[in-house]
Amino acid sequence: MSEPVTTPTAPTPASPTPDAPEVVLCDVRDEALSVDEVLGLVRHPRCGGIAVFVGVVRDHDHGEAVAALDYSAHPSVVAELRAVCEQVASRHPVARLGAVHRVGHLEIGDTAVVAAVSAPHRGQAFEACRDLVDTLKSTVPIWKHQQFSDGSDEWVGLP
Repeated sequence: MSEPVTTPTAPTPASPTPDAPEVVLCDVRDEALSVDEVLGLVRHPRCGGIAVFVGVVRDHDHGEAVAALDYSAHPSVVAELRAVCEQVASRHPVARLGAVHRVGHLEIGDTAVVAAVSAPHRGQAFEACRDLVDTLKSTVPIWKHQQFSDGSDEWVGLP
């Protein structure tokens, strides 16, 4: 007679614990981003703090008037973004985190990036969200081509 086989039950996406962080969104899109989407995905019943960062296109950079910009990305961008999210999750006591970045043409005021983190306490959420955004900006292969009002342009973030 054989022994009964038991299969370990994986945690459901609706109930990870802060000890087992869940990366809920890592994406790059060529359409408008939704802050509400990201916020909704990171909510967790055990977390009292959610930090959200929303980066928008501003009308100036280093004293120059910006007219618009275009973001482009390496084909590995989503995998790189996921790796960043997983690294940040491993460094902080968070429950859920996610980030989404725009590519393509953006006008002044358009949302370029949304990152959010839920954690048991607000300070933990703030720290993790800052780490997520800073690491994303410094390592994920997304490049910005700014067009200035005087007709000049500049690439930012190229390797």
